[in-house]
Amino acid sequence: MNLDQALEVANAVVSAKFGRRLSDVETAILKGAWNSQTYEQIAETSSYSISYLTRDTGPKLWKMLSQALGESVSKTNFQSALARYGRKVAADLITNGVTRTATIPPPEVLPPSTVLQAAIPSVTPPIPAVTRSIVNSVAESATQSVATSRCDWGEAADVSLFYGRTEELTVLEQWIEIDRCRLIILLGIGGVGKTTLSIKLAQQIARASYFDCVIWRSLRNAPSLESLLSDLVPFVSHQQDTEAAMEQLIYWLRNFRCLVVLDNLETILQAGNRAGQYRSDYEEYGELFRTIGETAHQSCFILTSREKPAEIATLEGIELCVRSLRLTGSLEVTQALIRAKGLFGSDAEKQQLCQLYGCSPLALKIVATCIQDLFDGDIGAFLEQDATVFSSIQVLLDQQFERCSPLEKIVMYWLAINREWSSISELAADIVPTVSKAELLEALESLSWRSLIEKQSGKYTQQAVLMEYVSNHIIQQVCHEIVAQEISILNSHALLKAQGREYAKDAQINQILKPILNHLLTALNSSARIEKQLAQLLLKLQMTSPLEPGYAGGNLFNLLRQLQVDLTSYDFSQLALWQADLRDIDLHNVNFAHSDLSKTVFTETLAIPLTVQFSPDGKFLATGDVDSELRLWLANGKNLLTCKGHTGWIWSIAFSPDGNSLASASEDQTIKLWDLRTGQFYQTLQGHTRPVWSVKFSPDGQMLASSSEDQTLKLWDVYTGSCLRTLEGHTAWVRSIAFSADGKFLASGSDDRTLKLWDVQTGDCLKTLQGHTQQIWSVAFSGGSQPLLASSSSDHTIKLWEIDTGDCLKTLQGHTNWVRTIAFSPDHQTLASGSEDQTIKLWNVQTGQCWQTLRGHKNWVRSMAFSPDGKMLASGSGDHTVKLWDINTGRCSQTLQGYTNRVWSVAFSPVPSDETEAIIASGHDDHTIRFWDIHTGECQHTLRGHTNAVCTVAFSPDGKILASGGSDQTIKFWDIRTMQCRRTLYGHSSRVWAIAFSLDGKTLASASDDHTVKLWDINTGQCRHTFQGHSSWVCSVAFSPEGIIASSGHDQTVKLWNGITGECAHTFIGHTNWVWSIAFSPDGKLLASGSGDHTIKLWDVMTGNCLQTLSGHTSRIWSVAFSRDGKTLASGSSDQTVKLWDVHTGACHCTFHEHTNLVWSIAFSHNGKLLASGSQDETIKLWDVNTGKCLKTLTADRPYERMNITSVRGLTEAQLFSLRALGAIDY
Repeated sequence: MNLDQALEVANAVVSAKFGRRLSDVETAILKGAWNSQTYEQIAETSSYSISYLTRDTGPKLWKMLSQALGESVSKTNFQSALARYGRKVAADLITNGVTRTATIPPPEVLPPSTVLQAAIPSVTPPIPAVTRSIVNSVAESATQSVATSRCDWGEAADVSLFYGRTEELTVLEQWIEIDRCRLIILLGIGGVGKTTLSIKLAQQIARASYFDCVIWRSLRNAPSLESLLSDLVPFVSHQQDTEAAMEQLIYWLRNFRCLVVLDNLETILQAGNRAGQYRSDYEEYGELFRTIGETAHQSCFILTSREKPAEIATLEGIELCVRSLRLTGSLEVTQALIRAKGLFGSDAEKQQLCQLYGCSPLALKIVATCIQDLFDGDIGAFLEQDATVFSSIQVLLDQQFERCSPLEKIVMYWLAINREWSSISELAADIVPTVSKAELLEALESLSWRSLIEKQSGKYTQQAVLMEYVSNHIIQQVCHEIVAQEISILNSHALLKAQGREYAKDAQINQILKPILNHLLTALNSSARIEKQLAQLLLKLQMTSPLEPGYAGGNLFNLLRQLQVDLTSYDFSQLALWQADLRDIDLHNVNFAHSDLSKTVFTETLAIPLTVQFSPDGKFLATGDVDSELRLWLANGKNLLTCKGHTGWIWSIAFSPDGNSLASASEDQTIKLWDLRTGQFYQTLQGHTRPVWSVKFSPDGQMLASSSEDQTLKLWDVYTGSCLRTLEGHTAWVRSIAFSADGKFLASGSDDRTLKLWDVQTGDCLKTLQGHTQQIWSVAFSGGSQPLLASSSSDHTIKLWEIDTGDCLKTLQGHTNWVRTIAFSPDHQTLASGSEDQTIKLWNVQTGQCWQTLRGHKNWVRSMAFSPDGKMLASGSGDHTVKLWDINTGRCSQTLQGYTNRVWSVAFSPVPSDETEAIIASGHDDHTIRFWDIHTGECQHTLRGHTNAVCTVAFSPDGKILASGGSDQTIKFWDIRTMQCRRTLYGHSSRVWAIAFSLDGKTLASASDDHTVKLWDINTGQCRHTFQGHSSWVCSVAFSPEGIIASSGHDQTVKLWNGITGECAHTFIGHTNWVWSIAFSPDGKLLASGSGDHTIKLWDVMTGNCLQTLSGHTSRIWSVAFSRDGKTLASGSSDQTVKLWDVHTGACHCTFHEHTNLVWSIAFSHNGKLLASGSQDETIKLWDVNTGKCLKTLTADRPYERMNITSVRGLTEAQLFSLRALGAIDY
């Protein structure tokens, strides 16, 4: 259905109900909403006021359409409602076989629920007529499409061969389509066919198009509710919402009609306990199902389970919206299986066989193999034996499993561990000792013949019943080995595959490691006794089988870690630690000497990755980061190479088309060309006068383009390194560039909110494209016969542009924050976008619709790149990770976990008493706050509570409270005496960069990325005021002694605020880059500001005049602070120095040089004799202000401090370097 047809349908139904057509303003709203415009954009193009559209006409329009169509209609779902109407008309037309003016039958009568009737009308208004052209168009599309519902089948099996269950399908369709049930559960023993029936039912409903969307998911790996919601909410909301919250799910279930199928519910229920009770940590599922069943909405959940949860038992009823259907064995299904398996016998014998196994399809499939093998398919011969010994499904599985060969059992174990479809090559890599692929294929064929595994597209897995059976085998055997101090499966199989896909690892922890420890706790009665058993096995392994290939060492490590044992000083030397997960854990003084770490994963020294790129052949991934390092990674996540040479952040990298070279653009104003065979740079291109943001090779590899904060683009000769041409025209930073596929054009995106198209040969600007309302972060060309240009912006949108005309074809909306990066897939059909909102979205280029939202990052997404085959997407984030995503499934398959522990903020305690004078507080990247004794240099306390980097700390004037703010969007108050968190303040919607106490200690001010300053009451924790006026990040906030509030930010301004009215009293303009830090002089007459333009300005607070500009730093300034007497100003910069300035003369009288990376924060001691500086180099330095001497360097323990890696095996030089950088040592 196109826009014209939608308008005609809308006019028809409105005319039939209300006797009039849509007005001009109503038509304008529908047209704008159809094109995904906001009300603000509709107002701009239609000349109607925004308030008129949002408060009057808009709400009335949706209410009118709701009444006309007989269902709830809103701005987000009206397209679906109109399309659904058209499909029903088409269905009526097709059913009756005539081309007449069609009518829609009235909606089915709903169940007698007063709540539901209030939400969705059960009586239909008079049916309107629809024009023949629309009916014919919709009917044609309906007959051409197999399924018009949006579908996501997850890991649903192929059920093309489906037998029987006609009666059950009829009942279920009646419940769903006619009775409008909200929650249905299919119950039955394992193997009875619940999964198959649920898939078949969902497929039939999808074809009938009764629902907007259909999603099928298995719970066999026991995902957390948060994980499930993060999967469901984006899909059912058409990717408009990514918040993993129950209320959000209900909202979208009301707006769209969705069918959600959840298979294997019993996985999250307790075993060996009263039926229907949830496992620990899964109780929230009960609340979800209760809410689904009780709350009015137009969707339906279908669950399959071996037992009924208590909530459903309470809510269900034959006349209610919650119902259950118990499946029993089906004679029709099992007899069809007998025929398919080629068994023979009389009708009576076939029926006897089916009834012997309760007409269970799974049991019949398995026993049929036995009959073929032992009795040549003769049912009668089989029944003459004592067949009743096989009648229990458990006994049958035992018998069949015992008949497997040793290699077949090994394969069965690995399939249960992998818990997903596995290829032959993956299984071959797992098995130790190795077997030939021919042997492995023979074992797989045998298992398939025994009906013990499933095969699909060259990959293998197990049915849920079998996977559970084999998993229990593994758990019982491992527990026996640990108690009996034996090693068999512990060495032949990895209980956790640390190098595997992220979602599979989560399942292995929940379904294997945790149950093993739970069983051991029952057997041994305490965690201490479990640790003792594991430690003894570890010692036995070292004494009897040092360095023997296998998984025992890694398994014991992972079990100890899962048990949350303090591993300090543990000895893992002389062991193969395959699949051990050493990430995100402190391993101080641990001994790994002479160990095999070839299949181990550990934390890398990867700083925040600003740029990621795949090599042209897809074998390597390169990253550039804020520690000025370039890294080359293998596809398995192994760090192959670390390249050093830049002295500033690396903003952009690009592979040459032949893959032999890499170009990098840096904050240090240079571009470097690197030889990837040696890791050395062979050329440095200089010419830009400010940081370089983007670099790209031309498609032929002959030319390099770059863009910079100096507002220019440059074209370089790759071979000579000479600048061929400088392109000028932008009036602000140029953040991104891209070559067209043919190399003739260069596109650029700038902070001046424009895109420019340049002729590469002449350097002429061919077009200037305007439309974005804020800075442009990223540009990209698509290839193909009709190439497009895409751009992303701080205005939260992505735009697609027609290159020849310069017209904006589409505006893609859905992100809720800056869109930092975009990339086209190699087939040009998908556009990926990464945002400050921590999500990645995948867009259909042709339709402009978001078809997938990838969640997993815990901070902004700065860079992305598709693999050359288009199957993977790499993303780099402020959470110190690079993630690799499977495009087909939308799942994260691998995470490269980085660690740096920059010091974001330092503060001296203000109280000059003997007890607290020597205290410094610091905020760190590792989510902690540390307290330091400046006399000893020791860390006295570490406070944990934030869930992301701690960006700012401040003491209250009386020194009794420490406040902290961070990237987790919260502010915390800590009691200095008890070192406990007293209160957490919520309100900001993005990271908190800065906080400051008022002089009387009653108020706290906070500055945030959400463009606001907030004032908080210290005693109550309530937000008193929110100051809005900055147009971008607010980076700093300060109180004057008189209570004036100042703030500064990314918009290059300093603002003074009236604390009572919340009004902006003054705006200081003069800096030409963002203003990161401000400070009042002690007398309140001066305000100092430090900026990215390399200068410090001193402002007269009363007049707003700039009194002095202090120049001397050679890079961005991150922090400024006045001494207590107001005579000296200190500043910290990206040039790795701290400077002291004479406030009166403006002269720099001292420069401190010992930091090796940028200086984030500085603070004077109470007596003014000391200065503390916190740096990206992970240190705090204490300086004597008078002499300029560094008195002490304070450093927190790194994750691998004093970890012994003497003579370890299986690591690259880059990996060894990374381990040493994190504290490991060689003896």
